Amino acid sequence: MSEISGLMWVEKYRPMKLQDVVDQKAIVDRLASLVKSPSSMPHLLFAGPPGTGKTTCALVLAKTILGEPWRDYTLELNASDERGINTVRERVKTFARYAAQTDKNIPFRIIILDEADEMTNDAQTALRRIMEETSRFTRFVLVCNYSSGIIEPIQSRCAVFRFSRLAEKDVVSYLSSICKKEKIKYDEEALSHVFDFTNGDMRHAINLLQACSVIGDITLENVEKTAGVSSKSKVAEVVNLALKGDFKEARNKLIVLTGVYGLSEKDFLKYATEEVFKIGLPNADQAAEALAKFDYRLIVGAHPEIQLAALLAELGRIGKEAGFKGK
Repeated sequence: MSEISGLMWVEKYRPMKLQDVVDQKAIVDRLASLVKSPSSMPHLLFAGPPGTGKTTCALVLAKTILGEPWRDYTLELNASDERGINTVRERVKTFARYAAQTDKNIPFRIIILDEADEMTNDAQTALRRIMEETSRFTRFVLVCNYSSGIIEPIQSRCAVFRFSRLAEKDVVSYLSSICKKEKIKYDEEALSHVFDFTNGDMRHAINLLQACSVIGDITLENVEKTAGVSSKSKVAEVVNLALKGDFKEARNKLIVLTGVYGLSEKDFLKYATEEVFKIGLPNADQAAEALAKFDYRLIVGAHPEIQLAALLAELGRIGKEAGFKGK
């Protein structure tokens, strides 16, 4: 087996050129114009949903501008893992300082900070100073899901690129091209189901496709087995129980979902939101407000189990007001 064939498909089929990036034409066109004149390139901020090509564009940009030795002149960090003030001061600062000794044929070094919105405010403030001090020989590419998580002084120093969620036809088309290259039989309906489950996240969709291929052909049944789509239906069951006022049973099933099946609180809220709007409650605005409130509480560090239990109680009140009897 060749080295490339042994790769995870998400890396094996990662676009190598800007024009190969899926469904982000406006952004690709803007980046292509920057590549023509690297010396005038500012710091960049890529914001948008996961799996839409942000990190891929950052890597392609580094390869295109820096050429063959791009790895020697590029530092890639996942800020959610290494988000403390010390990381910014030490790793980033050290790399940026060495950039002054860059080869004359290299316009600048590039630092890619993935999930930059997870960095602490202190770390971002330190980063802002480093960006100012090293702008002559270093360019930063900050990648995040929410630009609101980046402090304003950094945003004002960057050209902002907002990535949109990928369309179903583009994701399905890309997945079908992978199936053809891997010589795997597939159903169009099954690929559409992969899209529905991954919600336009190309990285997640490709990982799911590869996991499904281990079972056999890409069929609706195999996709459901691999994806554990039952998680979605189980969340729907929890939401319906809560809206009907059966708090105890809803909480028990929630504990099984998060504790046994490993469903994240973030995914629970996502699927719960989908289910609430699918039900079509007359007071859906109250449900949306409740979901947003508990989402915020989790983001700022509140205890997940307590908050999700409180959400179920809140949904019970909302369901009672709506006269909800079940689907």
